[in-house]
Amino acid sequence: MFHNLAASEIHVVLPVEPIFYIGPLPITNSMILGAFGVAVMLAVLGYAAWKLQKGQYNRFVGLVQWAVEGMYGAVLQIIPDKKVAKGIAPLALAIFFTVLFTYWCAVLPGVGPAMVLDGKELLRELPSDLNFTFALAIVSMVATQIYAFKAHGAWGNAKRYIKNPLRDPIGWFEGTLEFIGEFSRYISLSLRLFGNAFAGAVLLMIVGVLTGWVAGAILPAVMIFELFIGFIQAYVFFVLTVIFTSLAIMGHGDSHSPDHSPADTKRVESGNN
Repeated sequence: MFHNLAASEIHVVLPVEPIFYIGPLPITNSMILGAFGVAVMLAVLGYAAWKLQKGQYNRFVGLVQWAVEGMYGAVLQIIPDKKVAKGIAPLALAIFFTVLFTYWCAVLPGVGPAMVLDGKELLRELPSDLNFTFALAIVSMVATQIYAFKAHGAWGNAKRYIKNPLRDPIGWFEGTLEFIGEFSRYISLSLRLFGNAFAGAVLLMIVGVLTGWVAGAILPAVMIFELFIGFIQAYVFFVLTVIFTSLAIMGHGDSHSPDHSPADTKRVESGNN
């Protein structure tokens, strides 16, 4: 594996490349490896769930259970409402494990320039596909708006962004920034994941080419570093999805604000009496 990568030439292509077509649908190199990564993820989680249902524990199942319970605990810390937390946790955890497994596929043999056919990389990790990262961001944004709609209603959710500029110019300005921020935060989230994944693939390729026949001694350390970066990126996407949902549920200037809570109102009224 390392010798093949060391013998490869530097081959950097920003967009993903179609390998074959199913009718009009192009099947890209990132889709092929992404499907493999998702299949491995489902197999791992399915195996752990099956063992837990049968009451059969081992170290691997315990590790998976510990990871899932720890991530769910992080969701509860950000969103104290258990009903909302249970609703958003499956999506957030699915995003985390999908990004994690597909990102880690970058260190598999044959990924990147180690396997090139007709000038195209046959396998490419899914997070280095900008279409995938944007799709994740859109899913996260839609889920956030759904929970905001449930918490505030249609008009209440719209009032987070729409204010009368004559009666409340500051609120109108804040709502405008919030509306712009809804798009910019998810764009930056998707670009961050894409940039790190693509840069990691390029780093592995450059280190492999420049180190030549000693790549077998150097590349493993770089690969371990990439596995760590993949975990960080998956966790960042997971946490920010939960945080954005929490912010959307709280809104701005609503009854959840501590400055305008019912308890504060009662104290003011009793003071006035």
